[in-house]
Amino acid sequence: MNPASNLILVGPMGSGKTCIGKRLAERFGLRAVDADREVELRAGARIAEIFEHEGEAGFRARETATLAELLAGDGLLLSTGGGAVLAADNRRLLRERGFVVYLQVSVEQQLERLAQDRSRPLLARGDREQVLRDLARVRAPLYAEVADLPFDTGAAGAGEAALGLARQLDALWRRPPSSTSSPLGATA
Repeated sequence: MNPASNLILVGPMGSGKTCIGKRLAERFGLRAVDADREVELRAGARIAEIFEHEGEAGFRARETATLAELLAGDGLLLSTGGGAVLAADNRRLLRERGFVVYLQVSVEQQLERLAQDRSRPLLARGDREQVLRDLARVRAPLYAEVADLPFDTGAAGAGEAALGLARQLDALWRRPPSSTSSPLGATA
C-alpha cells in the first residue's frame, strides 16, 4: 500500500481524469488540480498554442516543471495529462509523490467521449481512431508501470465511476490524517 498523501490520476484522454478527479477530491478532502490547465495558466497560452509555437517537446518540458512544483506539496488530487507518463522523471515523481490510479478506457469509448472535442493537438493529426490506438500502444504500459491501482471507467458515467473508485480507494489507500472523507452524493 502506497501511503502517499497525494492522489494522482493517469490515463488516456477521455478516460475521465478531470471529471472523476473533481468528485474524488471533494470526497477525500483534497485540492483538485488539472495539470494541463496549470500548464496553460503558467504559460498564459492554451496547449494547442504551446504545441504550435514550441512543439510537443516544449509542452513536455513545461509539463515536467509543473508536475514537479505541484507534487512538492501534499493533499492534492492531480489529474495528469495523457502524456505525462512519457518522461522517466515524471514517472518516478508520480510514483514517489502519490497514490496513482490508472483510469482505463477503450479506444471505442474514447472516440465516443471525444467526438466533439477539437481542442486536443494530438487528435488533429489525421485518423482519430488510429491516433488513439497508436497512443495506447505506447502509453498503456507506462500507465500500468506507475499505477498503484488500475480502474476501468468502462461505460460508467463520471458519477458512477467516481463512486466505484472511491469505494476501492477506501479499502486500498491510506489517506493523509488531515483529509476528511465525505460520502459521494447522488449528484456525484
